[in-house]
Amino acid sequence: MPMPTQQQEVGVLSSSKQGLTYLTANDWTLIADKANRMQFKAGDSIIQQGKRTHGVYVLLKGKAGLEIPSQENSPEIVPGGICGEISFLDDMPATVSVIAKEPVEAYYLDRPTLQSLFELFPHMGSRFYHSLACRVAGRLRDLISQAWAPKQE
Repeated sequence: MPMPTQQQEVGVLSSSKQGLTYLTANDWTLIADKANRMQFKAGDSIIQQGKRTHGVYVLLKGKAGLEIPSQENSPEIVPGGICGEISFLDDMPATVSVIAKEPVEAYYLDRPTLQSLFELFPHMGSRFYHSLACRVAGRLRDLISQAWAPKQE
């Protein structure tokens, strides 16, 4: 099977509703050039609860699941989706574990790399943090709606 081109990957990342929605195709091209590409096998831990991530992961291929002890049906992360954003934002240990449900390829974007890009392209930084804020708000809304949903017996 042929490897997807960077242009195809940028298309996946730009069109994702789960990811960094305010970044432009040009932003993604710059990020893809600087990101570390990582691979995980099914069952591998992408993020471990209680450990610092020092960056964020953006899935290119595969699915991963959040392990939230209080929930039976934890959210999935699909291509274009991001994980590690809470730990990235507050520079604290991860709040949940993220496990690859199938083989996963992801970009890893560490803080120094992102900060150097944002120094060169300040508007990208604004779009990046706006996207992160919306993603975190969306996850919070999902958790609240699940907490208030009627319990099925």
